[in-house]
Amino acid sequence: MFIRLIDGLNEVVGRVLSIVAVLFASIIIYDVVMRYAFNEPSRWAFDISKMLYGFYFVMLGGYALRHGSHVRVDLLLEKLSPTVRRWVEVLAYPIFFFPFAWVFTTKAFDFAMRSWNSSESTYGAVQIPVYPLKIAMAVAAVLLLLQGLAQVLKLIMNVDMESENAES
Repeated sequence: MFIRLIDGLNEVVGRVLSIVAVLFASIIIYDVVMRYAFNEPSRWAFDISKMLYGFYFVMLGGYALRHGSHVRVDLLLEKLSPTVRRWVEVLAYPIFFFPFAWVFTTKAFDFAMRSWNSSESTYGAVQIPVYPLKIAMAVAAVLLLLQGLAQVLKLIMNVDMESENAES
């Protein structure tokens, strides 16, 4: 139940964020056309596109982990049997992943709260609030941490992650 809930949550987040990618690309195209075709660059498009890219990138961490799209170095693991590989991965999560995910979560939360409390915004002609992006970073860290827990449970329970991912 927990595994399906976390997998489902990150799946929904990933699919919804595909819309952000279209929005992100549209803003960039708009700005390029305005800048080069009409010699009228916008004051806001560069900042917004940077923020949307950051939002898009950070929010997809859990989705990428769920689908095995994260960066891995499997030089040693590929030579091991599937059972040994699975248990090495189970041990690697608490050594490498969870400390990183915990620090990311706690620091992102502190970062977001400081930004929220100061109503942080960008500098320049158009002041865009920054704290929503920093809050999204904290949410993304929690999603990544939860997906890591789900992945470890799948490994321990010997759930075939490839068939689980194919079902979605």
